[in-house]
Amino acid sequence: MSAVHMFDTYNTPNYEEHKKCLEIPYAENILQIKGVGENILAGILAEMGDISRFDDVKEIQKLSGMGLVACSSGKHKGQTKISHRGRKRLGYWLFQAAKSAVVHASEFKQLHVYYTTRVNDPLKKMQSLIVTACKILRVIYTILKTGTTYDPLKLLKDIKHPANVSAQAAA
Repeated sequence: MSAVHMFDTYNTPNYEEHKKCLEIPYAENILQIKGVGENILAGILAEMGDISRFDDVKEIQKLSGMGLVACSSGKHKGQTKISHRGRKRLGYWLFQAAKSAVVHASEFKQLHVYYTTRVNDPLKKMQSLIVTACKILRVIYTILKTGTTYDPLKLLKDIKHPANVSAQAAA
């Protein structure tokens, strides 16, 4: 087999795999998120399994190893950290989705900028990506549970701009 023929074999799109991905209920709604492609979606859903066995998105977040744990003992109140317990590959795929979404989707880029530059408690870059990964997980969970379409404007409603907060407090 020549190198040119082998190169063409690997780069041709496999339409059977594309069809398989679209057989997943509401997959086309999830694929509307820029940065979340078929490979990332397949990885997340393969590691997550059947969505109906989860009552809340926090259960999946804990399964992915992105659950928060308080390091405290008695009267000592420590910092809250990520547990890192659970399925590492699910956490990996969610992190890849977050990195890709921050680069390709303007709404996630705005979220990332907000998290890293907010006045009260700004996050570091990696912390912001973890929070964004959890946000993507919540969006995917909602789409799979309710069958709604992806709305980037609804995603941006969570950002509390300082001008909007002072206007709401005055009202």
